[in-house]
Amino acid sequence: MVIKVFLASSSGSTAIKKKQQDVVGFLEALKVDYTQLDIACNEENRMWMRQNVPVDKKPTNGIPLPPQIFNEDSYCGDYDTFFDAKEDNSVYAFLGLPPPPGSKANAQEEDEQEEADEDRDEEAEVQEDEEEEEEEEEEEDMEETQEEEAE
Repeated sequence: MVIKVFLASSSGSTAIKKKQQDVVGFLEALKVDYTQLDIACNEENRMWMRQNVPVDKKPTNGIPLPPQIFNEDSYCGDYDTFFDAKEDNSVYAFLGLPPPPGSKANAQEEDEQEEADEDRDEEAEVQEDEEEEEEEEEEEDMEETQEEEAE
């Protein structure tokens, strides 16, 4: 899976440049494999990006601005949604990538899995105990019945 970041190499907007740098810098810091696709110099990239941003995610003028982020052909989001994911510590989920081994998100998933396993084990123990109690009650009932029949 390759993350695609659509950028404009020659943007006149300092805000867009800053947002692009923020996204790219953060992906590099996380060592995420990504590809930069320039929409300023490549009309195919510009058209692909515009066609593949979902309608409900496009701005009111209908033209999405860079940076736009995709996982292969799957739309992840724009700068604002990336920033929100960054703030929530959920960038890997935002990108549709598994968290790296040893990461906080991965450790949390492992903890949740361990808790689920422990819960399952406890349920199995309770069920075994209940079955043993039922068997003991049946044995006692049988013994009582046999004693009554013997009398």
